[in-house]
Amino acid sequence: QVQLAESGGGLVQTGDSLRLTCTASGRISSTYAVGWFRQAPGKKREFVAAISWGDGGRTLFEDSMEGRVTISRDNAKKTVHLQVNSVTPEDTGVYYCAAQRYGDMWTTREQDYKTWGQGTQVTVSS
Repeated sequence: QVQLAESGGGLVQTGDSLRLTCTASGRISSTYAVGWFRQAPGKKREFVAAISWGDGGRTLFEDSMEGRVTISRDNAKKTVHLQVNSVTPEDTGVYYCAAQRYGDMWTTREQDYKTWGQGTQVTVSS
């Protein structure tokens, strides 16, 4: 059973970068993808980025954030890092990492991610 825990949230200034870490425990294999989602106050949770654990570390990004976001993984440490550059107050929210076990292909759909962390609050001050 895979469990996930996020870290690195907190208060960030507009224009700075934020870096979050998702640490997995348990057995996570090449048939997993790990994604980051976020939920702003009063809004639905939305996809940010994801990376496959195998498959050469293929990445997918939410269209509006591509170019401002990077995602990377360290298989040995079982961590996935999310970095968001040039943050604005619109980046404020709870950031979650989640894992999806897949067969032939993996998705960015929230309902396909069955394992979730507790979330970490990020607040961007103006």
